[in-house]
Amino acid sequence: MTELANPQLGAWESFYVIVGSSGAALIGLQFVVITLIAERHNFASFETVNAFGTPTVVHLAFALLVSAIMSAPWHTLAPASFTLVACGFAGLAYGAVVIRRAARQTDYKPVWEDWLWYVFSPCVLYATLTVSALFLRTRTQSTLYVIGAVALGLLLLGIRNAWDTVTHIVLTSEHQNPAKQD
Repeated sequence: MTELANPQLGAWESFYVIVGSSGAALIGLQFVVITLIAERHNFASFETVNAFGTPTVVHLAFALLVSAIMSAPWHTLAPASFTLVACGFAGLAYGAVVIRRAARQTDYKPVWEDWLWYVFSPCVLYATLTVSALFLRTRTQSTLYVIGAVALGLLLLGIRNAWDTVTHIVLTSEHQNPAKQD
């Protein structure tokens, strides 16, 4: 067995196995749900799913990715720090894509809660990941907690947004198809 860059990383192994595997399982479940919804006659447009459904899968994937990065047997913390900074910047860039998609789609007018949960919260998490990853080599103990909180935050955000998307689509299609109501 090789020595880890920091023995404190080993203490986080179970945490990241739980977060990463949960993120991966939920990504699979999201695909199943979208497939089931697509079989209905009344469903959201491609643009709306791209604006609100796809970010959920992306955030869950980032939770999985951060977990994988933090579980890798790094020999030094520099590559882990660099990789997490890159992930944070990629998440922020994707946040800009989500803003554009949400503003351009025409099926649904986003309310302030949508901007909070689909744009602001993820961008805060990705910015926090970016900044904290810069300090991974110098303030390891506190930074490990922040990065863990970001990974868990992305997982919980994905769960919340998946529930919001699915309930919105189901409730909207029920109102549009009164023949199904008993």
